[in-house]
Amino acid sequence: MIKTVFAATLAAFLTFSAPTSAQFSYAPTSRDDVGLYLGGQIWRSEASGVLGAEHTRVDFNLKKQQQINYFIDVKHPVSALPHLRISTTQLDTSGQTTLTQQFGFNDKTFPAAAKVETSFHVSYIDYTLYYALFDSEDFSLELGFSARDLNGNVTVAGTTKSSDDTCNDPNPSPDSPCTDTGNNAISSGTIKTDDINPMLFVATSVGLSSTQLNLFAQADVSLLNDHRLADYQLGFSYDLHKLMRVDLQVTFGYRVVNMAFDNLNSLYTDLEFKGAFVGMIAHF
Repeated sequence: MIKTVFAATLAAFLTFSAPTSAQFSYAPTSRDDVGLYLGGQIWRSEASGVLGAEHTRVDFNLKKQQQINYFIDVKHPVSALPHLRISTTQLDTSGQTTLTQQFGFNDKTFPAAAKVETSFHVSYIDYTLYYALFDSEDFSLELGFSARDLNGNVTVAGTTKSSDDTCNDPNPSPDSPCTDTGNNAISSGTIKTDDINPMLFVATSVGLSSTQLNLFAQADVSLLNDHRLADYQLGFSYDLHKLMRVDLQVTFGYRVVNMAFDNLNSLYTDLEFKGAFVGMIAHF
């Protein structure tokens, strides 16, 4: 239902005509037109942290991986109505480790000393409604709320105990029947991360005098205690020359995403993704 409402709102906003002024600033437009912004980032993120069950969480030595995310932002001159921003972020990583204790994940039990690996594939779409508290060429401040629509899954695979394996010794002797690989099997467990979380959205931009550079910052922070989610970025944007009636900016900066799930379909995580990004914004 929430996706339908936001999609209808976006379609209504897009019925307005786009601005033709050459002045470009990634802040709510003060002209009597609607401003359409399309942007994206290429982000080399480094992942760290633990994931697993409530009482057993494992560090899988997660790998660095390149991520791609993008957004659409619609700004309008009607002060009583909020502006609309829709952004999507993909977080993919994987890793492996050797367990030091028995580990359970989605009804699968992996014994101590087993080699296990994980695949983390989680994406989210932020549907954001916000207002411009300040709006000028040199400074802007935006405040609003987002609905973060999480999708994806987390998989753990490795050697699991068979149902008839009754050994509970985490360090069996070499002649113990618990070391018999015939009692074990390669298996995997997967937990879906589908969920919607309310977030606080704050963004600001400061123009640097006598330059084409702008300093910007943006933050999304969860408003519920069930899951501790945060998404921060700080960087610079540089104005390029107008091309075919489209204003362009190059962006570069640093981004940090914290993702701590407390019992999301029996998934518990305390993860951080961070790294430098480069991107571009087009203003129509």
